[in-house]
Amino acid sequence: MTILRIRGGDLDLVEYEFNSFHPGENINTCGYEGSYNLKISQNPIRTKAPGRIHLTVLDMNRFAPGHPGGGGIGFAIDVYAEVEVLCIQTEFKINYSRPAIINHFLTVFSKTIGYTGGFSVTAKDHDYKHVGLGSTSTILTALAFAVNKAVGDPLSIDQLRILIGNNYVEETEEGMIAYGFETGVGPAVSSRGGMGILGDNLTVVHQHAFAENSNVHIVIPPSSISSAGEEEFSLLMNKARTLDYRDRELKSYIVMMDFIPALNKGDLKKMGDALWEMEFRGSKRAEIEHHSFELYQYMHKLRKEGLEFVGMSSVGPSIAVITSKKEEELAKILHPLNLEIAVSTKVNNTGVIYL
Repeated sequence: MTILRIRGGDLDLVEYEFNSFHPGENINTCGYEGSYNLKISQNPIRTKAPGRIHLTVLDMNRFAPGHPGGGGIGFAIDVYAEVEVLCIQTEFKINYSRPAIINHFLTVFSKTIGYTGGFSVTAKDHDYKHVGLGSTSTILTALAFAVNKAVGDPLSIDQLRILIGNNYVEETEEGMIAYGFETGVGPAVSSRGGMGILGDNLTVVHQHAFAENSNVHIVIPPSSISSAGEEEFSLLMNKARTLDYRDRELKSYIVMMDFIPALNKGDLKKMGDALWEMEFRGSKRAEIEHHSFELYQYMHKLRKEGLEFVGMSSVGPSIAVITSKKEEELAKILHPLNLEIAVSTKVNNTGVIYL
C-alpha cells in the first residue's frame, strides 16, 4: 500500500497508510443502525441532484481521509446527477461508470436500516470529474435520496448527508475504493440548495438562498496538475495544513463577520470581496498555487472587469464566476486570456428533486 508522509510543522511528521479496500468494508452507520418500519416501493424512484462549487475549507487540520470535517463554504449549481433506483429481491445491480462507490453506499445504507433486499441502480453524473464540481458527492446525494425514498424514507436529510460524509470514498484500482476528503459541503448544498457554511464534524452553521437573478459561469483553465488521488492528498495534508495553522482564525472571522452578513443581505459584491480575501489565505492559497500563480492572474483580471464574484472551486482548476453578465458578455472578456466558458448555468436554490 502507498504510505504518504504528512508534515504540519518541524515537529509534526506522521505517516498515513493510504489503504484501498473492497466496497462494503469499513462502513460506519453513525449510530443510526436500528429497526425501521420500511415501506418498499414497487415502482422505480428517480432523483436529480445539483452539483456544487466548493469555495474553501476553513481548516485542513480538522479532517483527513476517513475523518470528515474541516468546515467549508460552497453552493449548489444547476449541473445535475441523476439516479434511478428499483428495489429488487437480492443483490445490487449497478449501471454506472463507477460502480464501486455506489456499491459501498448501498451496503452502508442497507446495514443502517436493516434492509435485506437488493437494489437496481442506474446513475448518470455531470461528466465533470475531479475538476472541482463535486462529481462524487453529487452522485452519492442523488443515490441516498433515491434509495431512502424507495424504502419509505426511514432516514432524515441530515442523517443521509452524515452517512455520506462518514463513508465518503473514491474509486482506486481494480474495483477497490479508498477514503476521500469530505467537509460535508457537497451533500449539504446538493440536498437543500443555496449557499452552505459548515463547521467541523459536518455541522451546518448557516444555509441560505442567494444569487437567484445572477448567472454562474464555470471556466476551466488549462492545467497539467492532477486534482485527485495521491497528488491531492500530498497537497491538502502538507502545505495546506501548515498555512491553515496560520490563517484559520482570520478565515473564520471573515466568514462570520463579512461573508454571512453579505449572504443574508444578498450583497453579491461584498460576498465576492470577502471570498477574494480568503483566496490568498491558508489552504486556499495552497490549492491555487498547486496549479500555478497564473490562476491568480486569471481571477484578478476577471475581477478588474467588474465581475462580482470570482473563486476557484475545491482543488481546482475550475473557476466559478457569479455575475449579472450573460454568457456572450463574459466570452468577450475571456477571449484575450485564451479562456473559454465550460459551463453556463445558475445557482440552484432548490436541492434534490424527485422526477
